[in-house]
Amino acid sequence: MNEQIRTEILIGKENINKINNTNILLVGIGGVGGITAELLVRSGINNLTIIDYDTFEESNLNRQILCTNYDLKKEKVLVAKKRLLSINPNCNIDIKNIKIDDDNIKLLSEKYDYIIDAIDDVNAKILLIKFAINNNIKIISSCGTGNRLDPSKLYITNIWKTAYDPLAKKLRYELRKEHINYKLPVVASSEIPMIKTNGYVGSMAMVPNAAGCLIASYIIKDIINN
Repeated sequence: MNEQIRTEILIGKENINKINNTNILLVGIGGVGGITAELLVRSGINNLTIIDYDTFEESNLNRQILCTNYDLKKEKVLVAKKRLLSINPNCNIDIKNIKIDDDNIKLLSEKYDYIIDAIDDVNAKILLIKFAINNNIKIISSCGTGNRLDPSKLYITNIWKTAYDPLAKKLRYELRKEHINYKLPVVASSEIPMIKTNGYVGSMAMVPNAAGCLIASYIIKDIINN
């Protein structure tokens, strides 16, 4: 029995082939991005580029699926690649240990079918959105998942229809400044954020991982339907 037999029962071999041949760029491999990457590879994505500049810290253990005590202080992209290849040794995992900015956005290829934005940096989000629009690449972004406890409040909408989300509000402000009216698909929450303490954002595993599940589902369904 091959590893995709259960998937084939559900969606058929033709759709598996479509998924196998899709090329995805995932930016951010933390709480949201980590589970997104794993679900995509388990779903049959064979071509995945991962960008992140960070290392795993103890504070990631409570919510980031790729973080273990064995991998503290290691580059997130290296840990992610090892994990994903342990699931499917034949998939093509390209990693870049960089932070998206005005200079290295030029390093991105036009070959991607989808871009997944799983980062919190608003300036980097804007750069990715502009890159996607300019190169006719589909993109979906994760909005705020911190300071929330209820994964059932997550939903997919466009950036202009979110509420109770400070990150989405900042992103809309910057999009307006750039005169970008693009109806960016986002994963957002209708849950009112809990109060911040000491300037830090509180977070547990449930909401960011559920957001990653929604993103992976959105991508796979879009591949099948198109």
